Amino acid sequence: MDILAINAGSSSLKFSAFTSAAEDARATGLIDWGGAQGRATCRVSVDGDERVSDIEAEDHLAATRVAVETLSERGALSLTDEIAVGHRVVHGGTALRDSTLIDEQATRRIAELSSVAPLHNPPALRAIEAARVLLPGAPHVAVFDTAFYRDLPRHRYIYPLPYAWYEEWGVRRFGFHGISHEYCAARAAEMLGRDPAGLNVITCHLGAGCSATATAGGVAAATSMGFTPLAGPMMGTRSGTVDPGILLHVQRVHGLDVEDLDRALNRESGLLAVSGVSSDYRAVEAAGDAGDDRARLALDMYAEGVRAAIGGLATTLPRLDALAFTAGIGENSAALRASVCDGLGTLGVSIDAARNRETQPDADIAATDSYARVLIIRAREDLMIARETRNVLARVGP
Repeated sequence: MDILAINAGSSSLKFSAFTSAAEDARATGLIDWGGAQGRATCRVSVDGDERVSDIEAEDHLAATRVAVETLSERGALSLTDEIAVGHRVVHGGTALRDSTLIDEQATRRIAELSSVAPLHNPPALRAIEAARVLLPGAPHVAVFDTAFYRDLPRHRYIYPLPYAWYEEWGVRRFGFHGISHEYCAARAAEMLGRDPAGLNVITCHLGAGCSATATAGGVAAATSMGFTPLAGPMMGTRSGTVDPGILLHVQRVHGLDVEDLDRALNRESGLLAVSGVSSDYRAVEAAGDAGDDRARLALDMYAEGVRAAIGGLATTLPRLDALAFTAGIGENSAALRASVCDGLGTLGVSIDAARNRETQPDADIAATDSYARVLIIRAREDLMIARETRNVLARVGP
């Protein structure tokens, strides 16, 4: 059965097509309409042949239609054969702890969690709706970022808040980017020729969102994100963890309401706020290299936040065998990796400067005398979505 893996962003749609039981996607694509009124850039690669075009698309229905039609026209997806669709969904809460077939009940529960994942669950729902309209006969599967953290130790998911908030309202740490972290931890073991059961690794997913996870023996032990994807180091437009007293202060003294805070914390903070340049790390990095003081400050704060997260997570492991970087920033910014690793010598982390500058994923960039290996791993959320979709269909049957 062919698998179409869909990963919906607020103004973008990533997609990959897998044939039969293949581990490598035959086709990958990105449709991005951010900042464009009714227009989008469509980038699709089939069997290594990449084509870029400007298309009409301003929402997930249009983007999903273009994705399906393009893959079909280029022979990467057969609409006459059996096909299933796997969707990345960020927040599954306590009710949706595992990948699941999408029905009305699952859709309703995903929608109920939109208030705690406002940048992620609503776009996923729009893509699910669009794909179900376009491919009504296909089974659709939701694959959750939160699922990897289902077995966190209780003392790491309970907050020091009124206990009734947990018991009655479900306020607890969930963790996110789990699809990516689970893949990276397994890939790290594969790259190092180690049994996953004996490997202790910290993985850093650094993109528009930023999180780090400690994995021991293939099981998530601790993570930087929390009840929502806001916690942890600063991100593109998200604040990361801040003193909650600040939020009380600006409400009481400056009259901000809940919507003001939501907008500020999710859309107007992070790299964008500190640099005054952009939420795109590449643009901030270029401005910092050109001497922009606020951009340089933002870069230093970003690296410090990631470094601090790694340091805290290391205390949850018996030892640190490997540190892995993945996602757009983690894979592509050698300067960021160098800055993060500078100061981690106490954890046995040391990188080879030349390897760090010159090597592409997947690779080990640790210095020869580094106790912990340092890896760059290409993000493969699409592969994990395809695998989970097959697993669900095998479990529930046709």
